[in-house]
Amino acid sequence: MSLMEPSPADAQRRSGLRRMRLVALSLLLLAAVVFLATVRLDHDGVWGYVNTAAEAAMVGALADWFAVTALFRHPLGLPVPHTAIIPRRKNEIGRNLQEFVTENFLTEEIARERLEAAHVSDRVGRWLADPANRRTVLVEVVRVARAGLGRLDDDEVRHVVDDLLVPRLAKEPVSPIAGALLEGIVAEQTHHGLVDLALEQLHDWLGENPGTYAQVLGARAPWWSPPWLDDRVIGWSYEQVIAFLRDIHEDPRHPARRALDDLLSRLADDLQHDPDVMARAEALKERLLLHPRTSETALGLWRSFRAALETAMDDEDSYFHTRGDELLEHLGRHLETDPVWRSRMEARLAEAVSFVVNTYGDELAEVISVTVDRWDGRQAAERIELHVGRDLQFIRINGTVVGALAGLVIHAAAQLLS
Repeated sequence: MSLMEPSPADAQRRSGLRRMRLVALSLLLLAAVVFLATVRLDHDGVWGYVNTAAEAAMVGALADWFAVTALFRHPLGLPVPHTAIIPRRKNEIGRNLQEFVTENFLTEEIARERLEAAHVSDRVGRWLADPANRRTVLVEVVRVARAGLGRLDDDEVRHVVDDLLVPRLAKEPVSPIAGALLEGIVAEQTHHGLVDLALEQLHDWLGENPGTYAQVLGARAPWWSPPWLDDRVIGWSYEQVIAFLRDIHEDPRHPARRALDDLLSRLADDLQHDPDVMARAEALKERLLLHPRTSETALGLWRSFRAALETAMDDEDSYFHTRGDELLEHLGRHLETDPVWRSRMEARLAEAVSFVVNTYGDELAEVISVTVDRWDGRQAAERIELHVGRDLQFIRINGTVVGALAGLVIHAAAQLLS
């Protein structure tokens, strides 16, 4: 069965091919009529030129008809050698085309040159400046996201968690990985931002909820303590906690911060080198993974995430759409006006294109030869002729015209020599 299905444009191509074939055939018939009409006339005068031109036009038309036809089939169905070239040698043509594409298109130098000439970042920046285009991007993102979410049902998620993630995590030791990760976080002080955020939130919450603080501590006060003493102690401790949190937040070298860093550093080292700590970490991991509620919890989180995402995608006034439009506008503005952003994007695109070309260029070009090998020879010839045959008919037309001119020149030269 052929892999080449007709396209909607094939009808128009077929009509154009028939039209040009008719024009080329009409010129051949016209030359034949003129030749027959002048063959018995006096050739010493002008009719000799006309007859010779018509004869040469027929020869040129027939020769070029044979040449064009021989590409796709045997002329008149006769198995003339070196005809029906495309059906017989399609595999070799496919390999030659593959080599041509590989050598002249799929090279790093050419890819980088074409990418640089395209000015992709500048075009993307101008395109994203239009709100309608940004909306188009978001609509496509929502469409793709919906398609992906629609293919993931609860049973598939449960299967991934129960049969793939949990058994795999249970086998893999996590303490060395967690220790190395924690060690890198402490070394680069990445956790300081999270500590600052926690301090700010706790300070603000205590500042807004002094009554809750007093209630919690009051419930822990001894029964024999008088209320006025409880209020004094709770008020004093409240002020001390507020001041303590403020001091830690404002002082990057506060002893509490250093103590936390030392604690995290020791924990990171123990997770990588202390057998007892490593064993306790692995035991904790196994208890969490083997707990009956683990898979249900993971599935519940997935359901909540999917529902929230679908709700946000449905509401064009949601944070998803608003923030997405802002991010796209921000990106487009920087790509359009900031040379640093443009150069960075062009550099990353060039690296990506170079990687694809150098790594997968041969495999990409191989698609040509593999596809051509799977084609049926006769149908391949028909399809190729449908695409290029109309232009090839100009060879027949030009052959007819050039043949007539050549006949005139030859006849004139013969007259001069005689």
